[in-house]
Parts: sequence; structure tokens; C-alpha cells
Amino acid sequence: MSRKTAVSPASRPLRLLGKSDVAARFEHALSTSDGVEGAHCIHELWMRGEMAVHIDRALERLWKHSASSIPDWLPTRHIEWLSLAYEAAAELKPAKRGRNNVYLVLLDYSDSRPEPYGVYVGMSAHKPADRFDQHKAGIRSAGCVLRRGVEVLAGPTLHLCNVSRTEAARIEEQLAEALTMRGLFVQGGH
Repeated sequence: MSRKTAVSPASRPLRLLGKSDVAARFEHALSTSDGVEGAHCIHELWMRGEMAVHIDRALERLWKHSASSIPDWLPTRHIEWLSLAYEAAAELKPAKRGRNNVYLVLLDYSDSRPEPYGVYVGMSAHKPADRFDQHKAGIRSAGCVLRRGVEVLAGPTLHLCNVSRTEAARIEEQLAEALTMRGLFVQGGH
């Protein structure tokens, strides 16, 4: 049975399943080219601390079998601290809805830091993917995203989209602080 795309990865719909059940669902998702179900399977193993090599192998298999149906919230590579980003973002609750979004961008520092990845925290009235494209095109771009931005990490901040501007500014700052407190290298968030 396929999960609907609207099911947030933060809700971890497979969290009560054993590892063998998640693996069986993943194989079924591959055989039916169900990118959403496969993404939830990988995400669940990721949140449980599965080894990076297994996550990368599963991502490769999913992209090979189901590329067109993989949801935007699934990162394309293993990020060791992804569960910390979910944890930090889950602590923040918007009080007012609106048209602004808080977003995260994966930054590649493999050439200059022991931990190869950092994260940029931003806010925008644009969709996170569209704002990322603007950064990469040099439009009101943060230099770190222009030079080092790899992809949007949409999953942790899905619930922080469509909030008021005031709330987005507050949450952006608090999320940057929470991620820093968890030991991540953070840019933006001001």
C-alpha cells in the first residue's frame, strides 16, 4: 500500500514496524516503482541511525527504480545529522499562517571542514525550491548557498511553510540557534 505524498516524513508513518517489515516494504516499493513508499522506508531507517553505506545504497536503488515519483523531501545523499534537523525543527510551532516559508539548504564544506556538510537556514515568500534556484542564480543570494549549496532539505521544515512573515523571521532565528546548539555548522538564520 502506497503512502500519500501528503504524509509528512516527520510523522514517521513506519516507526512502529520492525526492520524486516520496513525492508519488505522497500522491496515492494521498488518492484512497483512507488517512490513515495520507498522514500518513507529509507527515511525511517535513516531516523533509526542506519549506516550511511546502507542509506546511500537504498537511495541509489530507489532513484534507479522510481525517480519520477520520489517526493522532494527525501535528500539525495546521506546526511549524518538529518535526524537532529528534524528534532530541532519539530520544537518550533508557527502561531500564525501566511505566505512565507522557512527552509534549509545543505551546504558542502568537504574541501574545508572535518564535517563535510553544513546547513543554511532561510526564509522567503517563495517556495523553498524556487528560492534555492534564485540563490544558485545569484538573485539576492547568500554567498554560502551560491558557492556551496547542494540541495534543499525540505522534510524537516514542511510544517514551517505558509506562515506569517513575523513568524517566519522568529522561527528562522530560533531554528538556526537550535541547530547550532546541536553541533551543526549553521549559516543564515538572521
